[in-house]
Amino acid sequence: MRVDRRKFIGGGATFIATPLLLPGVLRAAGGAPPGVPPAPVAPVEVVHDTYFGQTLSDPYRWMENPRDPRWLPYLRAENRHARAILDALPGRRGLLKRITALSGDNANTLDVQRAGGMSFYEQRPLGANNNKLFVRSAAGIGRLLIDPTLHDTAASHVSLDWWRASPRGRYVVYGLSQNGSENSVLHVLRVSDGKDLPERIANTETAAPSWLDDESGFFYNLLTAAVGSPERYLDSEARWHRIGTDPAHDPLLMKRGLVAGIDYDRIQSPSISTTVGSRYAVLQLVDVRPEFRAYLAPLKEVLAGTAKWLRICTFEDEITDLSLDGDDLYLLANHGAPRGRLLRTAATAPNLGTAALVVPQGKDVIEHIALAHDGLYLSIMDGGISHLRRLARDGTLSDIQLPFEGALKGVFAQPEESGVLVSLTGWLQPASIYQVSAAGTVADAGITPMVDIDLSPYETRRLFATAKDGAKIPYTLVLRKDLHPDGATPTWISAYGSYGISYTPAFAPRTLALLDAGVIVGYANVRGGGEYGREWHRAGQLQNKPNTWRDLIAVCEDVIARKYTAARHLGIGGRSAGGITVGRALTERPDLFAAVIDGVGWSNPLRYVSEQDSYGEEPEWGAIADRAGYESLKLIDSYQAVRDGTPYPAVLLTTGVTDPRVAPFHVGKMTARLQAASSSGKPVLLRVDFDAGHGIGSTRAQADREAADTYAFLLWQLR
Repeated sequence: MRVDRRKFIGGGATFIATPLLLPGVLRAAGGAPPGVPPAPVAPVEVVHDTYFGQTLSDPYRWMENPRDPRWLPYLRAENRHARAILDALPGRRGLLKRITALSGDNANTLDVQRAGGMSFYEQRPLGANNNKLFVRSAAGIGRLLIDPTLHDTAASHVSLDWWRASPRGRYVVYGLSQNGSENSVLHVLRVSDGKDLPERIANTETAAPSWLDDESGFFYNLLTAAVGSPERYLDSEARWHRIGTDPAHDPLLMKRGLVAGIDYDRIQSPSISTTVGSRYAVLQLVDVRPEFRAYLAPLKEVLAGTAKWLRICTFEDEITDLSLDGDDLYLLANHGAPRGRLLRTAATAPNLGTAALVVPQGKDVIEHIALAHDGLYLSIMDGGISHLRRLARDGTLSDIQLPFEGALKGVFAQPEESGVLVSLTGWLQPASIYQVSAAGTVADAGITPMVDIDLSPYETRRLFATAKDGAKIPYTLVLRKDLHPDGATPTWISAYGSYGISYTPAFAPRTLALLDAGVIVGYANVRGGGEYGREWHRAGQLQNKPNTWRDLIAVCEDVIARKYTAARHLGIGGRSAGGITVGRALTERPDLFAAVIDGVGWSNPLRYVSEQDSYGEEPEWGAIADRAGYESLKLIDSYQAVRDGTPYPAVLLTTGVTDPRVAPFHVGKMTARLQAASSSGKPVLLRVDFDAGHGIGSTRAQADREAADTYAFLLWQLR
């Protein structure tokens, strides 16, 4: 089970769009109405840094200290300026009402697990403000188990971060945190009566719990450094908790330096997991890379503290998934096969050199494997579109026909049960949970309520742009069927392109309102993602990272060349690590865009050493202490790329004060730098949520408000 702490694209307004009546005023760039408080002028205190003979200037280094007495007043002043402008846009009040209705009419089911003949599922029900956990019996009778909104106050909210039911469904272990901070406190709930047990474990943001078959307890990961410090995710520990005991005495099973022969870096997190019916435990050492190191030992020895861990793989072996099936160990290997191949070796003596080739590399990417009683299910990726295959017990590999072309957001399997549950969605297909039977039939599981929306007026168009190096970059446009682009149609293109994460279809009902306003919404599958496997990822990583934003530029130029739109009607957007993509596209080609949305964007990567989500990111971006790493980081630093006197387009930047993944100083510094440098007179606004973080854990109401602001700004600038 992976611990995911990447600068992730989930949450926020990147995937939601909203309608806006054409404003009667404020249509042109700039032109703030009377009475708007001016944007604050951030104090300039230049700090000079010298890296390998190169000296860089940083005028706003003071923003990196969240305890600086000027920091929160600066954020409040920027937000007052942004609020005054955004709130003055005609129609915004009606816009927010429309958004609220759209989001409330759509239930969202995230994760599903079958245990003890029951189905556990996390869902934001129709009209609800946040996700909750439910359980449904085999007879189809549902019951609410965990409602984090019961802990909300007028000034703060609580979110469900993660959860895992025990194998027979007796317990659920779960994490809660406040205000989108993801700083989880672990709880254990007894399913029979819905009551919490007494134990609480703090610092469990990266818990990744794994239960024993007998439900007596679970393994988990514990953070050991202070919240907000650059060491927060370093030197975490793997521990074991027995139900009903004091967590202060939980046995320590793995940390750096504890076990002779297992040496690893501070950035790797140890995670111990088991598989139902297996007599082994697996130790994974993970960081932001798709691959991991793994070891195996008999479960009894692990619990006794006498484990002699056998090595399964190193990072260099490029194993990205594994599954234990009795004494067989299946491995998804990418070394020498960048689109993935499936190997099998003996759990008693794992050996990659002698492992049997079960499924060779094909033209598409094998992303994940999931073990069910009737075989292994393989998630397949083809340029952003998902497929599902099953490797049966007799070795037969067959395709499972999915209901529509879209993206698998999860394949949920149990080793003791045949078939799987899958979460499937498309750009114009509402997300739902489907039951895949052992016979290969696929049917809606009845967990997610149907969305009562007429989708017949809309269509998608799958297109390809040609990058300067000849690479074909796929992208998708979503628009109304009756829209006839005339070369001046408002168009908004989003991109991500990091960590090997594929930018896949995801239904967002709010987008329909934007489409109804005559806007084209696009999604670019730029390099740095995983749409075509490890090669696609590496082609947008480290020194190759410029391909990521130049792919976005190529897509935008292609959209213009096809006469969909023009530069003065074109906007781009990115979130989190996607802030690199849009930030560098903005600074490299400011003439190409009318508006840019930079959501919780990583803007000043050269200063990662000052933030909580810091050193653990080095495998993806490079290490500042290394010359090659410094050069890579400088390439992606949008803040350092801003140039005085440049006519930049209109920019809306957003942040959340409790963000654990992208420190708010990135967005604060980028805002101040753009405001000081731009010669266009177009607005540069900073929108701040003071009770939210990265967007993960934000409430529906918070996402609605961000959507109203984001798309009101876009339509103001793109018309």
